[in-house]
Amino acid sequence: MNDLYNSKKYKKYQKTLKNKTKSRIYVCHTFYHVYVSVLKEMKLARKNGKNPDFKKADIALSSISTDFENLKERLDKSGIFNSVIELDEKVEHFFPELAKYRENYGNIIKHMINRMIFTKKLAKCEIPYLGVIDFEAYKDIYVYCDSDPIGYYLNYKHIYYHALEDGLDCLKNDDDAYHANYGHFGLKAWFSAHNLIFIMNGWSKYCLDMEINDRSVIQTKCPNFVEVPRKPLELSLTSEQKKQMIRIFIEDADYLIEQLSSKEENVQYAMFLTEPHPVDVEARKRVCLDIIDKYCKGYKVLIKPHPRDLIDYESLCPDAEVIKGRFPVEVLNFFEGLHIKLAVSVITTAMNNMDFVEEKLNLGASFWDDYEDPAKHAFNKAAGLELADK
Repeated sequence: MNDLYNSKKYKKYQKTLKNKTKSRIYVCHTFYHVYVSVLKEMKLARKNGKNPDFKKADIALSSISTDFENLKERLDKSGIFNSVIELDEKVEHFFPELAKYRENYGNIIKHMINRMIFTKKLAKCEIPYLGVIDFEAYKDIYVYCDSDPIGYYLNYKHIYYHALEDGLDCLKNDDDAYHANYGHFGLKAWFSAHNLIFIMNGWSKYCLDMEINDRSVIQTKCPNFVEVPRKPLELSLTSEQKKQMIRIFIEDADYLIEQLSSKEENVQYAMFLTEPHPVDVEARKRVCLDIIDKYCKGYKVLIKPHPRDLIDYESLCPDAEVIKGRFPVEVLNFFEGLHIKLAVSVITTAMNNMDFVEEKLNLGASFWDDYEDPAKHAFNKAAGLELADK
């Protein structure tokens, strides 16, 4: 870590700080990103809140992959952030003129030339949408999913930023940097380090570091990885901060408490955590029904839908309780007295962080082999790495 912060890149970054007028901003693409941002800001508030020079951060909610509904209103009300900004970041397919640069011509030279063109053109296309925020004014920019256009944009603008893992230990199952760049990775990494193309997760020229939760579970190696465990952030929350976290993410906390409270004696709960995969909705429905039938017999079943999974599970599973609201499952840690006997998921790494669960069963990506082409979810294998659930 000392070598990283003594690098030429960091020294160049530090020289830019004297011209910055704002403290920091978090660019979030999911509810989980917001959750971690709130944890980080609560830590800073505990440490520096009484200092008159302490400045609150801004937070940007990108609509590129998530409908945050009225989360902005609740974040504004919490007072944790100085400003909550809605960001209309666009997916690359929004710009049809870019498609030709994504075609596979089976030629590494033509491929690299197209990637160089695409890298700059995507960033230019995003200027009307991302340029609404003056990123150059911030001392620290935190981006959770820099594989989205924000990463291309910041590198194009020569703006330094910090990358953070998309989900808890998510690189264990799928390191996009490797599986999206399998073949000649060293060459591509060199091009990215010189800002000729873009590679996410710590490999781009203007990415200062890549924050991860646990280095030991990640097979890939990046010199910019920095281990920052998430659990201490949760454990150090005050009682009031825990209540505030619930108010931010759960619109009707009283209803949820009632829903999770057993009205029958000796009832034991099993919770199934859904995924936004497989992409085919009917396949996803079969996954749910089969898991409940095979692993949850004898339990009162709770279904916790993934925030991006919009299947009507109440209709699909009328005998189960479906937890309402779109929020990171970790928020349930802050409910006093909650106890779940069994939790089942396919690859949801957040399950490892659910303190209220007695038994945890993670089935692994190979569970999906019977529901879709195994190649669609063999992410690490496609990158020449071991499968996470070997």
